[in-house]
Amino acid sequence: MQSIGPGVQEIRIRDDQTNQYRVVLTARFSEAIYILHAFQKKTQKTSPRDLSIAKRRFSELKDEKK
Repeated sequence: MQSIGPGVQEIRIRDDQTNQYRVVLTARFSEAIYILHAFQKKTQKTSPRDLSIAKRRFSELKDEKK
């Protein structure tokens, strides 16, 4: 998910009842894998709110690691 930041990836999860979930994470930092956001996906397009949350958390994480 380069729109959020370099090294950010998405895991897609589907259950038996056609629900879809997304986990947005980064493994860019050697000490841990950081989950930036997890949510249920209800439409074809990822909501601006969910993208904004992940972007903000990634930015905060980068600032913390400086």
